[in-house]
Amino acid sequence: MQRRKFIAAAAALPFSAAAAASANNPLAEGDRQLIELRTYEIKFGGSGKGRLLDYLLEVLAPTLRRMGCPWVKVLKERGDAEPAKIWCMIAYPDAGTYIKAQDLSGNVAFRTASAEYDAVAPEKPIFNRYTSSLLLAFTGMPEVADSEEASLYELRTYEGYSEDATRRKISMFNDEEIPLFHETGLHPVFFGDMIAGPQRPSLVYMLHFKDMAERDANWSTFFNHPEWKKMLADPKYANTVSNIHKVFLEPIG
Repeated sequence: MQRRKFIAAAAALPFSAAAAASANNPLAEGDRQLIELRTYEIKFGGSGKGRLLDYLLEVLAPTLRRMGCPWVKVLKERGDAEPAKIWCMIAYPDAGTYIKAQDLSGNVAFRTASAEYDAVAPEKPIFNRYTSSLLLAFTGMPEVADSEEASLYELRTYEGYSEDATRRKISMFNDEEIPLFHETGLHPVFFGDMIAGPQRPSLVYMLHFKDMAERDANWSTFFNHPEWKKMLADPKYANTVSNIHKVFLEPIG
């Protein structure tokens, strides 16, 4: 019965509503960057980490920048985690550039530069696999904003128990939280709605700091701010986050 009601309600929507939704498609407008998060899990006991970093920093990153990608960042997880992981984060100006970047074999300069990387023997793989997630930047922060002085990054993933919960949390950030982040020294690098990848529905964002001391002090300022306490008490933002994952990262190169 509920399913029939849902279908009937959808069919009753006026055509103009569908047209408006299409007209406001952010991918069509191209006003928000796409952000890809790649995580390379290094093979245990392997010696290929240096070769992977050479490929990411000296081959892939320059190629993507020449294609118009404004931001390519290579990072490692803080501490001595096993298995070791290398993160590569890429901001794309539009969906077309993202699609082209998934197969660069037709790019002669890239193919030449990546010859050593591509020649890795099957018995000596550099990594086990890499995972990839795709984010659509929030309207409240449509482009990546990094700092060359940052030495610590905090990557946070907020899962929602439903799509509506995540949508409401995104609205909370766009309308109220992002300005407060800036005010309290939580320096945003990006905010993104995960449109492809694991842990959906979810959103992901990253902050940068000088060090852990600044991070801890500024989070304390945020949590004690009266505007944050007011947001917490607002019923429209209730139950928007069901789980949180956080990773601390350091830049490479």
